[in-house]
Amino acid sequence: MQTFDDITIRRPALADSYIALLKAQPGRPIALFAPRRVGKTYFLDGDLAPAAERSGLLPVYADLWLQRAAPLDAINHTLEEALDDARVPKSSASKLAKTAVRKIGALGASIELGDEPTRRALPDKPELRMDALITRLASASGKPILLMLDEIQVLGQSAQGEAAVATVRAVLQKHNKKVFAVFTGSSQEELGEMMMAAGGPMYQFAQLLTFPFLGSDYLQGLAAHYHRVHPNKSLDLAALQGLFAHIGYKPALMKDIVKEMSAEGITDVDQALARFMADDRNVPAWQGVLASLQPVEQALLVVLAHGLAPMGKDSLLALARITGKAVTLAKVRVALERMRKAGILSKPPSVGYMIEDRLFKDFVVKAYVAQYVADGRLKSLAP
Repeated sequence: MQTFDDITIRRPALADSYIALLKAQPGRPIALFAPRRVGKTYFLDGDLAPAAERSGLLPVYADLWLQRAAPLDAINHTLEEALDDARVPKSSASKLAKTAVRKIGALGASIELGDEPTRRALPDKPELRMDALITRLASASGKPILLMLDEIQVLGQSAQGEAAVATVRAVLQKHNKKVFAVFTGSSQEELGEMMMAAGGPMYQFAQLLTFPFLGSDYLQGLAAHYHRVHPNKSLDLAALQGLFAHIGYKPALMKDIVKEMSAEGITDVDQALARFMADDRNVPAWQGVLASLQPVEQALLVVLAHGLAPMGKDSLLALARITGKAVTLAKVRVALERMRKAGILSKPPSVGYMIEDRLFKDFVVKAYVAQYVADGRLKSLAP
């Protein structure tokens, strides 16, 4: 029996287009930007990797969040796993064929053979290790490699950030006939700085592309399954599209909301969102985020949720009224950057600082903004 969790959208044409682009510009990676939780990793695993295999490439995926303090180690770890897979036979027959023969016997006599020559050990330094692993993996597999580096901006955040970025570029350039690369990033600002900042090690190295959100076909799948579960009810596609846009085009979150709608037999999207926002699993989590912040940071979230520019004159006055203390621009800048690095805020180039989680923003609006407008700590933005 099919469930909501069985609904998947595959994008083979998009994957094939990326592979074709990589092959048309050897030595130049592509960098895909999209916010968190919109399906980048799902696409890499379920669409791009199979497309790479169909085109004769060996896909290798590395999540740099795995080792944020030392992202080169995360890359080398996944290359080593791929090298093990390329070297270790998968069938018992091939295992037997590749088992070293130590003795040859004939007419009761035997000759013992020595070990066959082996390559020297891999270098310990991660920069040199990555270089050696690319060479050995391409040789062992007999295929060019598609190296998929998820959350590439982590490279620049590490202690040796610029050196790590320079290493990745140097290795990929050196082995441009052996390896293609796809980067993904969820910070448009950091990804743009890494790829476009003049003088930086990745300057104009990769082609920066915007990864497209899922379209209405995903929502149609959810609505169709809802109708199978509730034959006498149906969901309005336009309302679902509005909700999907409101939550930031996050497919897993959208599926969770529709699953709860199905469990309750609800067809009204606004009612469903209100229930989701009031859920005992969500509210304590949002309250916990706020509790972990300093007073000026909490106040800045209220100001941002209200739609004010965080460093404007009205904002500084509002921050002073909310916190009960004068707040300087320097303190605002530090607080904004701290929350951006924590993933609470994002900073798209054309927008400025904004709250990353749309529903967390809604929670802040509901919990604080109306109250602070009413008691004079915020001025109403209503016309």
